[in-house]
Formats: sequence, C-alpha cells, structure tokens
Amino acid sequence: MTKMRPKICHSSFGFRHYFVIPHSTLVICVALAALSVLAEPPPSAKDILDSVRMIESRQQIDLQGQLRQDDIVIPFRLMQNGPLIRYTFTDPDETLELRIGENSSRLELVSDAGTEKVGASKLQEKIRGTIVLYGDLAFKFLYWPTARVLGEENVRTRKCWKLQLRAPSRESPYSNVLLWVDKASGALMRMEGYDWDAKLIKRFEVVFRAKNRGPLVPETNARRTVPGGDESRRGARLSGD
Repeated sequence: MTKMRPKICHSSFGFRHYFVIPHSTLVICVALAALSVLAEPPPSAKDILDSVRMIESRQQIDLQGQLRQDDIVIPFRLMQNGPLIRYTFTDPDETLELRIGENSSRLELVSDAGTEKVGASKLQEKIRGTIVLYGDLAFKFLYWPTARVLGEENVRTRKCWKLQLRAPSRESPYSNVLLWVDKASGALMRMEGYDWDAKLIKRFEVVFRAKNRGPLVPETNARRTVPGGDESRRGARLSGD
C-alpha cells in the first residue's frame, strides 16, 4: 500500500504545519463539480422566447430591402424604433406597422384615416404575389403558449437553442414552427414553418455579412416546398443604406 506523504507548509514565523490531502477526496470533488456542470438544465422555452422578444423590441434599424421571387422584385423600406417596426411599400403605396408587446404583437395598416388592425384572414394573404405572408411580418409564433426546447444545434458557426412551437389554432398557416435562437445574443437565426400536413413550406434564415466595413446587415432567405417534393428558393433580402 502506497503511503501518502504529508504536505509541509512553512510560515513566516518559522513554524511548520503538516496536513494531508487525500487523493481520493480530490478526485471525487472534481468529478462532482464536472457532473453539476453537465447536469445543468437548459433554459425553458418560455425564457428563451421572452429573451427573443426583448431583443427584437430593442433594435434600431433603417434598411432598404427587397422581396424577391423569381422575376418579382418588390422594394420596401424597414424602419424600427424599439418595439415599433414600420414596413413601407410603393407602387401602390402601402404602410404597415408592427407593435411588439410583452404578451402579443399587433400588425396595423396605416392610412390617411389612421391605423387599422390587420385581421386574421389578411394575415394569411401573400404580400404582392410573393410567398411572404402578412402574418410572417407579425411574429405571432413568438407568442404561442405551447413550446419546448429540442436541444442545441449550430446555424453556420453560431451555437443555437432549437425550439418547437405549436400553433394554438388553425388560424395560422403553420401547425408547427421550428426556431433556432442564438445562445449568446438571443437573436433569431432560422425559422421553419410546417403546414397542417407536417410538410415544410417555408424557411427563413439570417445571414450576417459586413458591408463596407459598416455594421452587420441581415439577409433573410425563404424556401418553399412545392408539390412533388421539389424545393424552390425565394429571397427576402435586406440591404442597408
């Protein structure tokens, strides 16, 4: 049996103190510390979605953008001042405002007569012939009460939480939405929407790129699944002034 050698500590007063560190105790302590880190549970889906809504409601943005689908190019302007987002289209003129609240979002149509809430049927309409719906601008899925964390996945080089959200009613074109949320920043990185037959019908993904050494600008692409199982790419591109 190997004997443990006592450790000797010399004090400034000339005394010597003897103490023994059992190696088995040290190993057990290290193992327990490692297990406690590994066993740390992920945040709840509610906590993650609360963080996403908070991040989204604090942004300051002024971008010129385009909705693109095949030969269709729809220019628009996106301006955000905190929880208020304004989408402005021309030819013909159309202005939409999205208000991001703590418990719900509200998409409104702005006219000379004032503002009017965009109704449930309008939310499922396509914007000027593209695959982007008015409801896609409203972020309604961020408030769905039934959500769970599926785990962790990388989107490009970013570590993300992967969430599954279930629609509360058939008013939504999506029965389920999968979200990828950046673990470090809380920003939305990817969204996939599935119809009521559990088929993927749309995907949005944020791609960050530097422009003229200026701030990072998001570029969002949408993918639609078409009959026959083939997929066609569509674009919703944002570029900064």
